[in-house]
Amino acid sequence: MNSLPDIATDLERAAAELQGRERFLLTAHEGPDGDALGSLLGLHKVLAQLGKDSVMFMAAKEFPLPIEYRFLPLEEVFHEPPADMADRTVVFLDCGNIDRVPVEWLTDGGNDIINIDHHHDNTRFGDVNLVEVGASCTAEIVYDLALLLGAKITPEIASALYVGLITDTGKFMYENTNAHTHRVAADLIDAGVNVDDTYRRLYEHVPIEKLRLVSRALDGISSYCDGKLVVSYITTADYEATGAAEEMTEGLIDNLRSIEGVKVAAVIRDLGDRGRSARKVSLRSSAGDVDVSAIARVNGGGGHKRAAGFSTDLEFEQLVEFLAGEVSAQLPA
Repeated sequence: MNSLPDIATDLERAAAELQGRERFLLTAHEGPDGDALGSLLGLHKVLAQLGKDSVMFMAAKEFPLPIEYRFLPLEEVFHEPPADMADRTVVFLDCGNIDRVPVEWLTDGGNDIINIDHHHDNTRFGDVNLVEVGASCTAEIVYDLALLLGAKITPEIASALYVGLITDTGKFMYENTNAHTHRVAADLIDAGVNVDDTYRRLYEHVPIEKLRLVSRALDGISSYCDGKLVVSYITTADYEATGAAEEMTEGLIDNLRSIEGVKVAAVIRDLGDRGRSARKVSLRSSAGDVDVSAIARVNGGGGHKRAAGFSTDLEFEQLVEFLAGEVSAQLPA
């Protein structure tokens, strides 16, 4: 029986690889959230401070980003491979599996890969794998790496990593929050994070169109499995009626998860021309009784036990049947 990976050794190995190489391309999973974006930007600034040649990549289809994250300084992100791509080490951040970056020239095996993540179902697809499932978020791991590399935590680095920390812990409310998480948060605040400004930018700059979309989504909630599964379906017609864009659905699912008696909340949304698939499904487990990452993996997705998602071409009725079956299978009869 193989022993569990030694995280300290993995951290040291990843730091040594970053220190010993000169050219990097950093990327994060499709549909990036606060942790993916904060980790991406934070590590980019750490490597630049160390004199490394680092570029960030995200596919053009990921833009515009959700309103919540547009304040992050990501103007330098590449949408195409740099001319010297063959000479770069690729660092995947917050990616549970390589398919979460559906870009062929990144996943064809032509470059060495460093995989930095905290998802429990990570497939260890890198040449170097720093997968710390006990970390609250990938940004926390990047912080630990930065210290090991001897980087100075500047206000810019601290602010980027704090976005990952606060969003992936649900404002420090989720069960992945631990004592180390709070110590990292304190250090980032000491390094220059403006807590009030960050909170307002993430949670209080809400356009009226988003609130109209949330209203329609909440009005359209359906209940299944004796109330243990609730589903809301956001259609192209909903976007048109409210003037909202697809990226304005960020955070909506938390309203569903808070409903009394709910074990799993699901938001299904049409993607239009933004994705390879017709629909995106976001899943949340309210009490941890259901492992939603296992449900997502059935359809090529992934995530955490209590927060996961996948893309699909299934129609709404098929999706509801699938979700109800999977939820029922995990709950006691």
